[in-house]
Amino acid sequence: MKLGVNVDHVATLRQARQGNDPDPVTAARVCERAGAYAIVMHLREDRRHIQDSDIFRAKAVLGIKFNLEMSLAPSVVKIALKLRPQQVTWVPEKRQEMTTESGLDLLSESSRFARSMEMFRRKKIEVSCFIDPDPKQIILAKKLGAGAVEFHTGLYANQKTKRGVQRQLARLRLAVDLARQAGLVAHAGHGLDYQNVAAIARISGLKELNIGYSIISRAVWVGLETAVKEMNALIRS
Repeated sequence: MKLGVNVDHVATLRQARQGNDPDPVTAARVCERAGAYAIVMHLREDRRHIQDSDIFRAKAVLGIKFNLEMSLAPSVVKIALKLRPQQVTWVPEKRQEMTTESGLDLLSESSRFARSMEMFRRKKIEVSCFIDPDPKQIILAKKLGAGAVEFHTGLYANQKTKRGVQRQLARLRLAVDLARQAGLVAHAGHGLDYQNVAAIARISGLKELNIGYSIISRAVWVGLETAVKEMNALIRS
């Protein structure tokens, strides 16, 4: 199991004062040193945390996989094509949301997704779609040309009962199996923390977990390098 660390919330803290610190690129390098497999940054349309300069600086200095989360907004697509990260992950985006609330509805804009995926494939950029563990979305992601999917684990993370947890785990297992049968690489993320990640990490067929908020929060107490090492230990145990 591989760990991708999302450093958006380092930038959230920086933007609170509109200064230079803490720098998400420096944080990304710490995560790399601590054993992260990938770094994730979400370039939102409203630029609430990660800025354009951050992604270009990160791409220039990182020696590990760089995964750019993004919407279908033409201005962001243009920047991503110029950046040429190893991977882009399409995520739904709403201005009023605090964080991503659900997976993409690929059916709603399938023609736009297909056109954009073709542009990224031409530049040999891997394309992943952040979706709910829904068979219809999985099949459509493959049909549109995605190479990977990332399953939204928010419903699992928000469960309050053992029965609810087990139901969501079963749903995720079936989704991972279907994705693999379709020839898609399966990733997962959202709401995962040091208490709930182990069960997700045991799902056969998952290749990568992308985790941000809980690692950055843990870093306040133990430091970022230690927080990443602790999470890596959990998902590999």
